[in-house]
Amino acid sequence: MKHRYDVIVVGLGHAGCEAALACARLGLETLGLTLKKDRAAVMSCNPAVGGTAKGHLVRELDALGGEMGHAADRAGTHFKTLNASKGPAVQATRVLCDRDAYARVVQSVLFSQPNLTVHEAEVSTLIAEGGQIAGVVLGDGTQVQARAVLLTTGTFLQALMHVGEKKEVGGRLGDEAARGLSESLRSLGFTLGRFKTGTPARLKRDTIDWDAVEPQPGDFPPRFFSWRTRQALGGCEPALQQPSVTCGITFTTVETHRLLRDNLHRSPLFQGDIVGRGPRYCPSLEDKVVRFAARERHQVFLEPEGPDSPLVYPAGLSTSMPADVQLEFLRSIPGLERVEVVRYGYAVEYDYAPPTQLSATLETKAIRGLYFAGQLNGTSGYEEAAFQGLYAGLNAALQVKGAPPLLLGREEAHGAVLVDELVTKGVDEPFRMFTSRSEHRLKLREGNAELRLAKHGHRVGLVPREALERVEARARAVVDEVARLKRTGLAARLRRPEVSYAALAAEAREWPSLPPEVTEEVEVEVKYEGYIAQAERAAAREAEAWDGWVIPPGFPFSEVRGLSTEAVEKFTAHRPGTVGQARRIPGLTPAALSLLLVALKKERPAREQD
Repeated sequence: MKHRYDVIVVGLGHAGCEAALACARLGLETLGLTLKKDRAAVMSCNPAVGGTAKGHLVRELDALGGEMGHAADRAGTHFKTLNASKGPAVQATRVLCDRDAYARVVQSVLFSQPNLTVHEAEVSTLIAEGGQIAGVVLGDGTQVQARAVLLTTGTFLQALMHVGEKKEVGGRLGDEAARGLSESLRSLGFTLGRFKTGTPARLKRDTIDWDAVEPQPGDFPPRFFSWRTRQALGGCEPALQQPSVTCGITFTTVETHRLLRDNLHRSPLFQGDIVGRGPRYCPSLEDKVVRFAARERHQVFLEPEGPDSPLVYPAGLSTSMPADVQLEFLRSIPGLERVEVVRYGYAVEYDYAPPTQLSATLETKAIRGLYFAGQLNGTSGYEEAAFQGLYAGLNAALQVKGAPPLLLGREEAHGAVLVDELVTKGVDEPFRMFTSRSEHRLKLREGNAELRLAKHGHRVGLVPREALERVEARARAVVDEVARLKRTGLAARLRRPEVSYAALAAEAREWPSLPPEVTEEVEVEVKYEGYIAQAERAAAREAEAWDGWVIPPGFPFSEVRGLSTEAVEKFTAHRPGTVGQARRIPGLTPAALSLLLVALKKERPAREQD
């Protein structure tokens, strides 16, 4: 390890891996620092990638040149398209992976990547000079200089694990916590908060009665994430690199809920031992039983952690109850009556940095060259973390190279919505991405992610020319076929819900031979053209009125007459770049926005005269 690099990435979870690879692939000497090299890219909780909105993020990340989608394809054991009976905007891919294989795949890429050095060390202090990052200090006192530093520390800052009354320092079972970095961040003026996450017990596979649960096989043919996977297959029959597995569905019972309610006095969540707020959309089982008291059962998805793994992940049973309570309530669930536990569930509390302290590139506003990504920004989920890691890594690399940043608009990607929501609205609980957060969701589909974003990935240097040409050829084929259908009058028939593209092709004597990735997009474009146009007109009106109205850098919010102290503090803390961003600041009153608009209108003529 040298003592000077272009970029340092602190933490090699899902965000850090994407950030480090992006910087190294753009030609920068990059140092990736992690507590344990063999724990890089480990799936700390669920051994799956994708899902509702999350699958969209993975496809977008892949279109920009990221790694997660390709790794999931290679390690996948169970592929499923969620919401298959609903519209294409909400259909999403979810891939259950062989947990160990996924980490091996990503680690092999990391450790063989030119320009990337991976080193085991804890970072204790950040070095900043004159508002610019200068490097880091390692736990042994070694100083390493860098032009940019990315923090992707996950759940490890001042992390504390809870199992019932027992507490243990650590950000993940078997891993230590990062102790010094929180104080260093505070000394640089950053505000930190406290969040909580959790994980269920891991069950011994051969002690489950699989005949008593509903089998859930994967889809075939599988729907892959990555363009690299699809390109490698060519016209061949899809085949998994890992053996497939069948999952199972079961449900909690009235007895399960009674056991949990009777033992709430032993729950750290309900006794005040856990102060951090947990994820709303992935609550612990004891929290679900209390919050949804009228429900008699909750679904449990039993997911083998690999074809040969002895472990099963019971999705839906996250808990921090004492071990004896966990075993008792597990055995009250059909199929688990004689289950044995290999590792009990636990909760983790950790420090996070409210993301309103960041600009739209995920660079901190206080320190130039310092970037935050992943759960440090208050998000939950591998996919949200990975997209942020790629986005921050690309922007850090572009800044070091003196190139323009990558700034995606909300109309271009769900990932852009994710970033915009974080830096403008902030978070008061672990943030999860949903398609409903996007006003352009009809247009931002999994299937057209490459058509939307490959050009950006090529511009910044992560997507090769031949891949872009393939995407451009697909885009032309879609446009040409949509035009042909309109010209021949067949588009009107295809708009009917009961008519499919395949049915039209079967009726015709002559029909062009096009690959599925083209015909699927053609059908969606034709059927949803009117809905998309209507939604885009509404979004464009708002964008023109608000998001296109730029607030000058350094605008003096404190000098706006009539603004309350609270409003000035909110404007100053968030530093919105447009009126649209200002409107999305949590707690901002319409009166405060009106006063800002008046001040900006007065500012405009003066600037135009200059």
